[in-house]
Amino acid sequence: MVNDGWNLEHTYAGLPKIFYRKQNPVRVPVPQTVIFNEGLARDLGLDYEKLKQDAEIFAGNKLPPNSLPIAQAYAGYQFGHFAMLGDGRAILLGEQVTPNGRRFDIQLKGSGRTRFSRGGDGYAALQPMLREYIISEAMFSLGIPTTRSLAVVSTGRDVIREKTLPGAVLTRVAASHIRVGTFNYVAAFGTADDLRALADYTILRHFPALENESDKYVLLLREVAQLQAALIAQWQLVGFIHGVMNTDNMAVSGETIDFGPCAFMDTYDPNTVFSSIDTEGRYSYKNQPAMGAWNLARFAESLLPLIHENKANAAEQAHAEISNYWEYYNTNWLNGMRKKLGFTNESPQDAEIATELLDIMEKNKLDYTNTFYALSTSAEENSSLEIPSLSEWAKKWRGKNPTQPRNPAVIPRNHRVEEALSAAEQGDLSVMHNLLSALQNPYQPHEEYSQPPPPTHCNYKTFCGT
Repeated sequence: MVNDGWNLEHTYAGLPKIFYRKQNPVRVPVPQTVIFNEGLARDLGLDYEKLKQDAEIFAGNKLPPNSLPIAQAYAGYQFGHFAMLGDGRAILLGEQVTPNGRRFDIQLKGSGRTRFSRGGDGYAALQPMLREYIISEAMFSLGIPTTRSLAVVSTGRDVIREKTLPGAVLTRVAASHIRVGTFNYVAAFGTADDLRALADYTILRHFPALENESDKYVLLLREVAQLQAALIAQWQLVGFIHGVMNTDNMAVSGETIDFGPCAFMDTYDPNTVFSSIDTEGRYSYKNQPAMGAWNLARFAESLLPLIHENKANAAEQAHAEISNYWEYYNTNWLNGMRKKLGFTNESPQDAEIATELLDIMEKNKLDYTNTFYALSTSAEENSSLEIPSLSEWAKKWRGKNPTQPRNPAVIPRNHRVEEALSAAEQGDLSVMHNLLSALQNPYQPHEEYSQPPPPTHCNYKTFCGT
């Protein structure tokens, strides 16, 4: 047992036993720290100088004081089909209460089989865990709500996927791991009391202002809808594609969670899909907002018994809240696009100007990030915009007298991420650290990391790592 600033509590474990099973991490043979997030550790109130040397604790071989390791139960609509799931390779150690009173889940991912493993080995490979570290830190630096990674350790144990790979454990930090799929689970397998317990706990943990409201369950649905609309709008604005928007990968806290087959778009194409398993494009870039609405409808269905005892009345109220999702999303997207274009004075033409630019980008196969960053270099004149397909649009844009927009210059481009992961697997961590350094300042130009990928990466595919 070690201290080192740990201050764990276990409010989630106060829920009925249907929501979790006690489960210790599996010991690993040779834990070694690959990367440690000192800034995050500091924010959590941890002694980062001591902990960055302690691979055993982030491998699960040692436990922080007052740990209560559990695997959480949940279900999910995976590509539209309901499935019983749960933490098949993750262990929640507890909730770290920071010096300023904030509460964060501390979870080990890749820590061995659990009651919910469904035939899986419970382990994780090094590259997918480093990928989650890189992408989640990029999202954080871009100001997008996200879970984060405290550490990645190699285990000294190989895992078998398409081939033999080095194993690893990631320590994930989240506002909570309460998912839409958690509500799907209890609605399918629990009692009315279990459902109420989960909803009340969620309100107390994330939306305490609702606690004494008479219609708090309708308001819970509204709050989650607003958070998801804002989150997905931010994804769209930076060209991020989650890849697997199942309800078990949708956190009610409004954080981006589960960085499996995710990636950032290079050439603008609304049909872009990176996930190797999304053969029909269900979770393509253009479909993400609609999938958010679909997932919220499944959330609303789970809440119906709490919203009103009369099913028809409950459904009517829930439908009204889900309908408002599109207003929330469109408002967030348009306000975000105005910032990307430098429009400080709102006008009815703003959406038309923005969509016209996107159409030009799609037809001319322009790079999403670089095109918008070109607007940031000078709102007065920009020679890179003076190509035939953009010249007329640029006149209309400048006619709005835009201020200098603020758009990211650096994203975790797929070929750079793969380059870093491959080097790390061979023991060279410098490539990853250089990439992370650039990603920490995404609005600063960086020639090396702003270049689009070579043609060989144009059909890039990602994999979930399980």
